[in-house]
Amino acid sequence: MKRKILLAATASLCTTLLLAACSGPAHAPRRGVYMLIDTSGTYTQEINKAQQIISYLLASLNPGDSLAVARIDTASFNEKDIVAKASFDDRPSVANQQKRQFVEEVQKFVKNAKSSAYTDITGGLLQAVEWLGEKQTEQKVIIVFSDMKEELPKGYVRDIALPMVGFEVVAVNVTKLRSDNVDPREYLDRLAEWEKRIKNGGGTFRVINDLERLEGLLPQ
Repeated sequence: MKRKILLAATASLCTTLLLAACSGPAHAPRRGVYMLIDTSGTYTQEINKAQQIISYLLASLNPGDSLAVARIDTASFNEKDIVAKASFDDRPSVANQQKRQFVEEVQKFVKNAKSSAYTDITGGLLQAVEWLGEKQTEQKVIIVFSDMKEELPKGYVRDIALPMVGFEVVAVNVTKLRSDNVDPREYLDRLAEWEKRIKNGGGTFRVINDLERLEGLLPQ
């Protein structure tokens, strides 16, 4: 009787181990990241800091993940504003080659970046939503490298709802404007208004200004 129980327990254990071996590690969710870089006014002086963030993203993203970097300029709802994009191959060697090419494209953009007269953040967010939606990743993150001050040319319509369900927006390096130092409420109100717009669209919003603490930039 004891021998039968032992054989049954052993068979059950072997079956469990076999199933575990077949299933392998849990599937990591595919991540899609779209980074918007403000190129308006004096904010172009901050653009070198954006390279630090991009380097972190490239080191953190896995094969199967997607990344795009685009400029925020006068009219940002445009695919032409995407300066680098890639969906990383499942083969690590190919993915690494894609990342090296990505770095080269970003360096070229930084070297030749010109200041724009206006800042169409809303248009950039809409373009990000469209691009990430096409990638159909489980996690969708939009990083906005900007002082978050939107300035639009006359006639541009951006007072519209943002479709942000399933999207996380992270504002980084939100520098304070000269007027913010005079009245800090302008800075706080600006961030509060963006948070309201993102949340009203069904998304989440947070701010990271300490570029030495980028480990919290992406969802785990």
